[in-house]
Amino acid sequence: METGPIFRAMLRNKSGFALIAIQVAVTMAIMVNAIAIIQERSRLMARPSGVDEANVFHLSSMNFDPDADLRVLIEEDLRALRGMPGVVDAFSSNSVPLRGGGWSMRLKTEPNAELEGSGVAIYFSDEHAIDTFGTTLIAGRNFRPEEIRWNTPETLQWPPLGIVSAAVVETLFPGEPLADVLGRTTYINDDNPVQIIGVVDRLQAPWSTWTSIERSMLVPEWREWDNIRYVIRTEPGELDRMMVEVEEMLVARNPNRVIQNLRNMAETRARSYRDDAAMIGMLTFIVTLLTIITALGIVGLASFSVSRRTKQIGTRRALGATRGAILRYFLIENLLVSTVGVVFGGVLAVALNVWLVDTFETAPMDWYLVPAAIVTLWAVGLFAVAGPARRASRVSPAIATRTV
Repeated sequence: METGPIFRAMLRNKSGFALIAIQVAVTMAIMVNAIAIIQERSRLMARPSGVDEANVFHLSSMNFDPDADLRVLIEEDLRALRGMPGVVDAFSSNSVPLRGGGWSMRLKTEPNAELEGSGVAIYFSDEHAIDTFGTTLIAGRNFRPEEIRWNTPETLQWPPLGIVSAAVVETLFPGEPLADVLGRTTYINDDNPVQIIGVVDRLQAPWSTWTSIERSMLVPEWREWDNIRYVIRTEPGELDRMMVEVEEMLVARNPNRVIQNLRNMAETRARSYRDDAAMIGMLTFIVTLLTIITALGIVGLASFSVSRRTKQIGTRRALGATRGAILRYFLIENLLVSTVGVVFGGVLAVALNVWLVDTFETAPMDWYLVPAAIVTLWAVGLFAVAGPARRASRVSPAIATRTV
């Protein structure tokens, strides 16, 4: 069947078909950009943290005993934790990746220099931190026990050693081999020297939305503070059991403390990305709803067209048109409307994406989203019109003889 006669017939009901074409175009523009945002957020949420997330949990221990010797308490807690069956390792820190709260400083390659440097997350740690997190030391060495020092809220001093993530090296020393970076001195607060003694492959910062999320540094310090955070890594399959047993053990060892924020890394990740997950859910709902509304619009227009042209269809059937010919007529008619809609929708989608990139600094959409959306909306249109088209093909030739 030629498309020319069908297109000319469509011009007799320009407003109805134009509205459907506009609806398809708007749906496509929103669909493409919503899916692009969903993909971007999903990629962000899937970034590895550098932690053995399946087997790591953390908690905060708030001490309320003013006479407690915090150094002794922390050392004994750590010995007890590391000696528990089912625990691989444990250490005391100020935070963990993706927790949402922690320390960050600016690291520079020269003292007192007018350099931008690199923002890094700071993790207070000891020689057990790398094994507890489950990250991999790819260059240099770990801290030695004698290099770990105590820090109090009144006497905050930066230690002279640090282990950085590979992203820090790429930022501060681009293109240099890791072996050449080891032993180099960097500076915190412009004039506090920190020598790089090791590099881990990945260790994210506590803030999922931070632009420097991949840049972090371990420093050899324990905090002599009332609020202590313990990070524990368990044997595979022992996480749930050990979370209960560790809490009970710590409370039994010191009743004058409160255990707070007991969370595994899966929950920590979920809390960190809950806004992104909510956005993905909302955009998915919007895309689904718009697609359904567009399909219903196509069904409504096709049904109206069939009812309005029932006698004309009967006449064509009486003149020899087959049921298949009638079915093809409405399918091709819908395909023409959808094609006009997706052409304008593709242009609108690209323009909207350019605006989003310039205004909100979102990632540009992948090239294949536009053709994928075109195929999808073609399919939705054909599926939506199939019902009314089948009803039209079943119109009896005898309808042509009716006067009313």
